[in-house]
Amino acid sequence: MIMRLNQEQFSALVEEALDSLPEKFLAKLHNVAVVAEDFPSREIKKSMKLKSDWDLLGLFEGFAQARRLNFGPVLPDKITIFRQPILKSAASLDDCRRLIADTVRHEIAHHFGLDEKGARQAAQKKVNRH
Repeated sequence: MIMRLNQEQFSALVEEALDSLPEKFLAKLHNVAVVAEDFPSREIKKSMKLKSDWDLLGLFEGFAQARRLNFGPVLPDKITIFRQPILKSAASLDDCRRLIADTVRHEIAHHFGLDEKGARQAAQKKVNRH
């Protein structure tokens, strides 16, 4: 059975996950929008060769900070957290909270330039706010 959280409740959990990040990371998050959507778009599914709407929990779109050149104003990078796949994967509210936090950390790791392996490791680290 799929957990039920409306968009507002889910977005509040995404904000909670962001707020739980250590200050040293929050201070370095520049020009990135974090949004919650129900599912990946058709374009994302096609470009990532996804077979199902349920296969992706989150996505970073943009240029990793480590590889960015500062030539002036640029559009913000985007981290999308996909509500329905996370709700389907979660067995409880606490599980949902953990999945969201792991996904946020994973996608932020990509924003900072980590590859998939490094992002997976970052997602699993326990958060210490100091």
